[in-house]
Amino acid sequence: MKRLAATLLLATFPAASAGAADAQNGRAIAERWCTACHVVAEGRGGSDAAPSLPQVARNRAADQRWLRAWLTDPHPPMPNLNLSRSDLDDVVAYLERLAR
Repeated sequence: MKRLAATLLLATFPAASAGAADAQNGRAIAERWCTACHVVAEGRGGSDAAPSLPQVARNRAADQRWLRAWLTDPHPPMPNLNLSRSDLDDVVAYLERLAR
């Protein structure tokens, strides 16, 4: 139910323009929060338990709604990051950059 509510809430707001977001800040956030489990960039740490962020980006970067829902209402054991809207936009912009 919580996941559905978060998805519906996110669907009511238009996605921020990738040009307005700061992909460099998104990378810094990912390096701070995600490296315990995910490989954030080629040659960076992570584990085999979670997909690499470049892999997530290649598979899901075109679907911003999915990315936003994934970051807003993560699944266990992923921690709740409580990202601000601006930080969320930045992480999505970083993932979009990785997909290129």
